[in-house]
Amino acid sequence: MRGGVVPPALLFAALGLALAFAPRAAWAPSLLALFVTLCSFTFLSVPPGWLEGVFLGCWISVIATAASVHLVRGLGARLAFALSVNVGVWASAVISVSGSRLDLLKALPFALIFLPASWVVARNASIPVKVVSSWVIAVAVLAATLQLLPVTPGYLPDHLE
Repeated sequence: MRGGVVPPALLFAALGLALAFAPRAAWAPSLLALFVTLCSFTFLSVPPGWLEGVFLGCWISVIATAASVHLVRGLGARLAFALSVNVGVWASAVISVSGSRLDLLKALPFALIFLPASWVVARNASIPVKVVSSWVIAVAVLAATLQLLPVTPGYLPDHLE
């Protein structure tokens, strides 16, 4: 779960699930904010020493974004915009630390999950979308706690290298 397509894909999927609960008028500004943030922050370089902090921030952002589907009043336009900027910043940071810029293009279609998810939510059947969001939260919690756990034998390469 270090680098590559998976961290930004989970960020974009969490944002897409959150946008399913946002008003339709918030979709275009939120996606535009995501694209602008990705374009502006992708070319900034993050120092390699920030690797652990960037990944922890990424997983916390995935958890917070995916958890926003459980808001009682839904997701407002301002919060959807803020989540989009947040996701763009963390996805750019993760790619800057460990990955190629093409990984962002590979992961970006995961944000389009808001189209079928919003159709499900509009049919008053939001439980499946919330279940998928909870799965995304579980994956992010596992990924975040793995980097905080002490190293145990078998987790890192041993004497054979």
